[in-house]
Amino acid sequence: MAHQPDQSEFRVILPEEIAWEPFPAFPTGARLAVVVGHPTQAGPYVIRVKVSGGTKLMPHKHPEDRIYTVLSGVFYIGLGYTFNGDKVNAYPPGSVIVLPGDTWHFHWAKSGEYVTQVTAIGPLGLEYHDLQDDPRHLHVNVAIDRVGHRTPPSRA
Repeated sequence: MAHQPDQSEFRVILPEEIAWEPFPAFPTGARLAVVVGHPTQAGPYVIRVKVSGGTKLMPHKHPEDRIYTVLSGVFYIGLGYTFNGDKVNAYPPGSVIVLPGDTWHFHWAKSGEYVTQVTAIGPLGLEYHDLQDDPRHLHVNVAIDRVGHRTPPSRA
């Protein structure tokens, strides 16, 4: 269980206590761990995001201001509505990135796995620019045809 910001006791969270979980808004190559707080509620929170090599998080935005700290690997981030691998900037471990709320951006684990720590004031929000890039949409609306193949939703 994550430490709560309003708790008055001293607490240390060791790396082995970090619980990595799938997050419905992320592609399968990404995991999220809640370190402090409740991201779904109003108030401060700290999460970690681990993204496996080659994984892309397509253009999206968050309503909240965010502070990213790169813990390991190289964090590639670009700004804009359209993913463009030529327009990403590479940030090594120790880098701090300040991202204002409602800024369209994208991530890419271009050179291998990376881990970032995100600090913000909740609730956490995530909106993809293109609906077809949102894994939550795909999980809900993918149909199974008669022979068991996954088929994308119709755009009728």
